[in-house]
Amino acid sequence: MTEHKPSDKLWAISSLASTMGEGGADFAADDQESFRRQEFVFASLNLLLIGALLALQAISRFVRDRPSASVIIVLAVGLTVQAAHLVWLRRKNATISRRTRRWLTFWSLGFNSTLALVLTSLTVRGDTAYYALMLLPILEASFRLGLGATIAVIGLADLISFMGAYGLKFGEYIEAGAMSVIYSVMGVLVWLLVNNLRTREARFVHNLEELDRTRQQLLSEEKLAAIGRLSRAIAHEIRNPVAMISSSLATATRPGQNETEREEMFSIAAKEAQRLERLTTDFLVYARPRPVQIARANLADTLNYVATVARAHAANEGVTIDVAADSALEGEFDATQMHQALLNLVLNAIDACNHGDLVKLNAQMNGNGKIRIDVVDPAGPIPAEIVARIFEPLFTTKQGGNGLGLAIARNIARAHGSDIVLRINETQRVCFSVEIPAHSPNQSLR
Repeated sequence: MTEHKPSDKLWAISSLASTMGEGGADFAADDQESFRRQEFVFASLNLLLIGALLALQAISRFVRDRPSASVIIVLAVGLTVQAAHLVWLRRKNATISRRTRRWLTFWSLGFNSTLALVLTSLTVRGDTAYYALMLLPILEASFRLGLGATIAVIGLADLISFMGAYGLKFGEYIEAGAMSVIYSVMGVLVWLLVNNLRTREARFVHNLEELDRTRQQLLSEEKLAAIGRLSRAIAHEIRNPVAMISSSLATATRPGQNETEREEMFSIAAKEAQRLERLTTDFLVYARPRPVQIARANLADTLNYVATVARAHAANEGVTIDVAADSALEGEFDATQMHQALLNLVLNAIDACNHGDLVKLNAQMNGNGKIRIDVVDPAGPIPAEIVARIFEPLFTTKQGGNGLGLAIARNIARAHGSDIVLRINETQRVCFSVEIPAHSPNQSLR
């Protein structure tokens, strides 16, 4: 929680600014595009304002005396200069440096102030409304300058307003005073609001940076924790077969063993050695996946191949595999690696099923230019504590499993720019899905 200390500034406005959000002079917006948009809007509005004043002078000749030629010339010059400024802004694509932005800010303020001063001087003791030209400099100062500079511009605008009333009736001075009050309130209020927004934006950026640092720290800690879990799992998985091999060989070579027991011990050692080899091979596949080789492939052929390979294992478990895919459905993927990913999913589904269950292997368009492949089994739901770790390497609940099947399948899916998700996990229905890009007929024409 932020603690607001009492302000030691003398000005009430500065104290209010401290409460709403402290901000010093900011000569130009830090964001170039933001500055360019601001400058373009100010220049366009100024062009419209000068054009409107020039049009009013042209119209006034029909209702009263001919307008002063000097006023028309000054307005025409102002209109031309402002139009040239606008064209320059439109054509300038190069980066506007901070120094140039500062120069443009003061040039705009000086241009309008000079124009308003000259026109008011030319029309003094007569009807004049050229103090209106100070409207945009006040807004521009409120947007880009500090409080002191903004008040200075407001003071200049008030001076020009009273210059316009010089030598006229007292009521004109009242009107000039009212306009000065409007300028003052508008300028200070806009400065406070802009300053407040700028401060909030700075706090927001600071919070985002803090959040990003925290996220990086958490990711780093999570990576270290994952490495620790993985190391423990690898050590555990390797230690068991090594211990079995060691004890079996020791028993087999012990004097006095009969030939049958010796053969049994050698057989156990050989099986454990095979399990150890399979584990290291799978781990290498997981840790160092091959680059994918994307090519056009038929989905029905892919799914039928996976079902054929898994059918022997399914038959031993009393499980049936059903394949559903349009024979014309084609995708862009690495067929060999996708065979492995789908086979891992299907074998997991078979192992989860009971005798007589059905595993479905479906493929269909997903409506976004991609094909969704589903592996569905009725052995649900998977408990939440298992779901949380189901893709974690070396995590398994299967007897004899090494916990790398789903992790390898997910790596393959991610190498295709996709992912494997547990899309459905409910009673008697578990569905793992993976999306792959559909083949586009236009690709073959290139």
